[in-house]
Amino acid sequence: MLFNSYIFILVFFPIVFAVYYLLLNLKNKNIAKIFLVAANLYFYSYWNVKYLPIILSSIAINFTLATLLNKIQGLHLKRTVLTIGILFNIGLLGYYKYYDFFMTNVNAVFGANISLLHLALPLAISFFTFQQIAYLVDTFREGTKEYTLLDYAFFVTFFPHLIAGPIVHHREIIDQLRDGSNYKMKSANIASGLYIFAIGLFKKVIIADTLAEWANLGYNNIGSLTLVDSWITTLAYTFQLYFDFSGYCDMAIGLGLFFNIKLPANFNSPYKSLDIQDFWRRWHITLGRFFTHYLYFPLGGNRKGNARTYFNLFVIMFVSGIWHGAGWTFVIWGILHGVASVIFRFWKTFNIRLPKLVAWFITFFFVHIAWVFFRSPDLTTVKVMLTKMFSLQSFHFPARMTAIINERFGTHFIPTTYYFDLKLILLFVVILAIVVFAKNSIERLKTFKPGYLTVAFISLLTVISLMYLNRVSEFLYFKF
Repeated sequence: MLFNSYIFILVFFPIVFAVYYLLLNLKNKNIAKIFLVAANLYFYSYWNVKYLPIILSSIAINFTLATLLNKIQGLHLKRTVLTIGILFNIGLLGYYKYYDFFMTNVNAVFGANISLLHLALPLAISFFTFQQIAYLVDTFREGTKEYTLLDYAFFVTFFPHLIAGPIVHHREIIDQLRDGSNYKMKSANIASGLYIFAIGLFKKVIIADTLAEWANLGYNNIGSLTLVDSWITTLAYTFQLYFDFSGYCDMAIGLGLFFNIKLPANFNSPYKSLDIQDFWRRWHITLGRFFTHYLYFPLGGNRKGNARTYFNLFVIMFVSGIWHGAGWTFVIWGILHGVASVIFRFWKTFNIRLPKLVAWFITFFFVHIAWVFFRSPDLTTVKVMLTKMFSLQSFHFPARMTAIINERFGTHFIPTTYYFDLKLILLFVVILAIVVFAKNSIERLKTFKPGYLTVAFISLLTVISLMYLNRVSEFLYFKF
């Protein structure tokens, strides 16, 4: 069930919202929370009920291990239990997400013939696995004795963030559940939720899905692309991913506000970044936060000298690449960002500042090129696309210009047929100006005030989006 679908917007969400607040009127918060957890699990299993036992088992085992950690006194035994918990979660993720990738490479390198399992990747496993690893580590460090199984299940399964983030910290959810004022309907939160949900829906349905058509057309016809076509194709994906992920983050925040749960910001205009470090502070913020607190700091952070700092930076970017997908394109994408992070860290030691425009261009250009690896299904596609983008042999004048040149100079250039209308270049300039200079939705939400103009604005965005829901498509981060 997708946020951008009729069944979610017109059936599932209204029913869950109405029943939840009706049950709260019974003066028993636990009944309402049990209902919402059940609704979360229904939402999760809607795609495939076979996923349900996996997430239920994960919740049960992790909560049991956390309970043991809270009761055990000996440090050595606590470390053993924590290690078991981390290995269980990584093993679960590795089995479903990476087994076939690993065995494929073993077969290729050693000439083996190990059978592949062809397992379907359980929805959201990368997200709920990381959240529960963080929970176990925090239980080991500071304890979580005050949490009930119901609160824990709510934290893991809350449907606005369940499928594609943000990767929430347990206190960000459970502390709000413990605030009694959050168990009544708040009109201000509902208005804010409608506002940012409508913006996110428009980003996804109208902007991202339109860009997806151009990106997919280009990648599906990669052999016939000209130099200009290749740049249009890759820019279409660069902006598609931006609005797709940004739209999901907005919709998740909006849905959370309906239940008085404020989810953390996960996206903050990353294409405004002036360096790669700033980019990762703005893109998938909660994933970066997870890697910082639960990998970078335990590895030593920046406390053990420059060489170790560079190594730690590289490791978290490398792991980020693997986390995003089981394939060499994702591995190399992570390596590229790791190398870029190390280079930037080294550059900072010289205390030299580039002009802002130059710094922005270098950052955006690098991120854009790296997205080619992220989008491509294999390294062969990467090679072809990058060759198209940077080889003058694939540059051709448009048909009208070719005709003028032939007429004036008596040449015999063959007119070129472009896959895309070259007016798209102008459109991309406009889109780039918006993502670089305009206020983002999180900034607008902070200053949001209900009024007639905002009602008209929300209504317009929603109506336009609903008209195009017939071309339903998954969010890109669902596959991770």
